[in-house]
Amino acid sequence: MMINRRLINTVAESKGYIAKNVLLQWTALAANIAFIGSICRLLEQLYLRTATTTTISMTLVVAVLAMLVRFTCHLGAARMGYLSSKSVKRRLREMIYQKLLRLGTSYKEKIQTSEVVQVAVEGVEQLETYFGQYLPQFFYAMLAPLTLFLVLSLINLPAALVLLICVPLIPIAIAAVQTWAKKLLSKYWGQYTALGNTFLENLQGLTTLKIYQADQFKQDEMNEESEKFRKITMKVLTMQLNSITIMDFIAYGGAAAGMIVAVYQFQTGRIGLGECLLIILLAADFFIPMRLLGSFFHVAMNGMAASDKIFRLLDLAEPQEKQGEVPADCTIRCEHLHFSYEQDRELLRDISVVFPMGSFTAIVGESGCGKSTLASILMGRNRSYQGSVTVGGVGLETINEGNLMEHITYISHQSYLFKGTVRENLLLGCADATEESMWKVLEQVKLANFLRSEDGLDTQLQERASNLSGGQRQRLALARALLRQTPVYIFDEATSNIDVESENDIMEQIIDLAKTKTVILISHRLANVTGADHLYVMDAGRVVESGKHEQLLEKGGRYAQLWQAQQQLENYGKENS
Repeated sequence: MMINRRLINTVAESKGYIAKNVLLQWTALAANIAFIGSICRLLEQLYLRTATTTTISMTLVVAVLAMLVRFTCHLGAARMGYLSSKSVKRRLREMIYQKLLRLGTSYKEKIQTSEVVQVAVEGVEQLETYFGQYLPQFFYAMLAPLTLFLVLSLINLPAALVLLICVPLIPIAIAAVQTWAKKLLSKYWGQYTALGNTFLENLQGLTTLKIYQADQFKQDEMNEESEKFRKITMKVLTMQLNSITIMDFIAYGGAAAGMIVAVYQFQTGRIGLGECLLIILLAADFFIPMRLLGSFFHVAMNGMAASDKIFRLLDLAEPQEKQGEVPADCTIRCEHLHFSYEQDRELLRDISVVFPMGSFTAIVGESGCGKSTLASILMGRNRSYQGSVTVGGVGLETINEGNLMEHITYISHQSYLFKGTVRENLLLGCADATEESMWKVLEQVKLANFLRSEDGLDTQLQERASNLSGGQRQRLALARALLRQTPVYIFDEATSNIDVESENDIMEQIIDLAKTKTVILISHRLANVTGADHLYVMDAGRVVESGKHEQLLEKGGRYAQLWQAQQQLENYGKENS
């Protein structure tokens, strides 16, 4: 009943904590039985006027000891629950993190980032309660009624039997709603994930929504998703309240039945007053553990639904461990390359290009022609391509991802800068970089003077370096890339959306870098690629032209059209200034 062996075995270290938790709760129950037994014996003697000072003293001692034992056991059980849930969170989140590392940079092809976040945060939190409360209560709820039955059967078997028989009615009632509850909670988690996806997307695009004054439309969309989530949540709460009402009815009814039998046995002289009181006072303890288990049942159902999503992530097919390495010759070659996200919409069509080692190669074309998609394939982010991609003659599909990252550095117009210091962000490029080497690359990108006017390498950056200008962010991203010192650099629109001065400075460094490294430059601005050793012109997912800048202009083809259009725009601005 709500026991997932795979889940428990996955977090095997929690078994010991659960066992200790159950043992401590059982010890507290034994102390409670001793306490109530001594009280009932004293009350009977007081009623019969046979109580002595010794009896009263002994009852007092037993009561104090029982309370101390119960207090200690309750603290210990809570501690074991905490340790169990702590081990679960650490273990599962580590497994999710390691899984993402094994899936590699192409994990987004198989699962959405928002779902990963929800599973790793909310999903694991649900399982924390499952391990810390539900599982210990499950085993204790089995043990407690049997213990009480053994004790009370020695006093009066009929009353003990009535109480024991009524206890299973609670799990029977739980099982009756389990099928319905499982389907309902599956829908609940599905809607919760959909709401999370919508929220994350709107949050990431909030600035764009404000610019285009489309935030009201997205708010209405969010409200619609929220309303769906509210309705499914209310259904879950209704189910929980109904099942709790049924469990309360069974628990109170079963305890009352046991009490009635005990009173009848007392009236017929089969048991004494003290024994009757003991059965009455312990009758509720037959049902409290199972009743409490019933209240955790919905937590367990949530945990099971969450575990399904966690295991779906953990069971995703992983790329085979690759042993290939990038050779000394880093020439990149693509032959008859095809790629599509959707079966009926091909983004890359029969691409055949070469990026010789030590060359400066540019890829140009209008937005949406497939330039960045090609770069993602070269970085190993998009793996479901057809055709051949080799690095130094070694198939990209056989190269170890870590080794590939050691040889290729990718810089985009959205290169991520982390919250922290400039020093910490630069050390990501080279962990053992010296202050001298860091200042050297900052000088190269012309950011050193600005940082010296701040706190130097200890200048604090806010999230995504939002306290820097767009140009400064790109300069810092380039400085980090220069520190890395890899044989190949891919610049994907690295000068987009920044000021002209920053663009010129960055292009100066890219051209200088191309003298000693293999540089692949993707740019929409053709003025930046005129000095490239070779140009590939893309249109609608195909390479339609290739050659040097002058050769392509002479052809009068697609490149010449794009060049003339851009020159007219730039000259128009100058003529009207």
